[in-house]
Amino acid sequence: MMKPERPVGVVGYGAYIPRFRIAAREIARIWDGAGGTPVDSKSVPGPDEDTITMSIEAARNALARARIAPDRLSAVWVGSESHPYSVKPSGTLVAEALGATPWVSTADWEFACKAGSEALTAAMGMVGSGMAQYVLAIGADTAQGRPGDALEYTAAAGAAALLIGPAADAVAIIEGTTSYVTDTPDFFRRADTAYPVHGHRFTGEPAYFGTSRHAAEQLLRDLGAKPSDFTYAVFHQPNTRFPQTVARQLGFTPQQIAPGLLSPKIGNAYSAAALLGLCAILDVAKPGDTIFVTTYGSGAGSDAYALRVTDALPQRRERAPLTAAYLARETFVDYAVYARWRGKLVME
Repeated sequence: MMKPERPVGVVGYGAYIPRFRIAAREIARIWDGAGGTPVDSKSVPGPDEDTITMSIEAARNALARARIAPDRLSAVWVGSESHPYSVKPSGTLVAEALGATPWVSTADWEFACKAGSEALTAAMGMVGSGMAQYVLAIGADTAQGRPGDALEYTAAAGAAALLIGPAADAVAIIEGTTSYVTDTPDFFRRADTAYPVHGHRFTGEPAYFGTSRHAAEQLLRDLGAKPSDFTYAVFHQPNTRFPQTVARQLGFTPQQIAPGLLSPKIGNAYSAAALLGLCAILDVAKPGDTIFVTTYGSGAGSDAYALRVTDALPQRRERAPLTAAYLARETFVDYAVYARWRGKLVME
């Protein structure tokens, strides 16, 4: 288990989910999806939205909750697999828009769907070592999926920002983390291709399920804890079935994971998925509650975290929009609008 000598926690948190949706049945209508739909609908970024703009909105919510001035940030880190630029960081744009520049570290993180938790673990280390007072760790992604592919039903958009700082200032103290990685080629996209490719037979076992179980079980052993010791749990959400299945395999109940299970409403927001689930749990948690978080990124790896909610949460969460507010504002588009916005129509 990795645990900084100087206790750290989540000082502020923020979510952002685009208002636009496309119903899974609309995608099935175009592509004759006879095998059913894995989610009800998915979020779609508008024509003026991308990983950077969504990161800025989520980060502003996190800063508002913490009431921390942007110039007090030591680092702004953005984890994503859909950075708008191949050569130009997202982090500098986000930091500039927040008002955190020029004396700040910025970096772009990448590890498929757990790029956001990569930034989170590094933020724990920076703050825990005393090198930094406050670090913003952001996970954000836009909808990616080859037309007609199974991923198109779930590949969604959203952002989650966690402001990491000293435990004394935290709404939730991070009590430990562990990471488990292997070279498992379940899902990948080369730099010169537009859409990800998935290796169907690897995506469940050993990739998602095996990797998530290993990370979660190790952290439970390190803590001397069991699933029933936690009030809530959240897992990466590529669809609705996977997180419910791995929760059951580990011994968590449906009631424990229900508040953070957002995938039926927004699909898989990739690097933001598990972190958005955590934001939704923080929106309803009470002081003393415990939260177990397990992220997953293809390629493959998982990060598991244990958090304990403090007395500061109830008052602080009211300072910014709740995750449910973003879920509730739905404007549905048809496949033609979705395809145009996402650049799926190529004209020569």
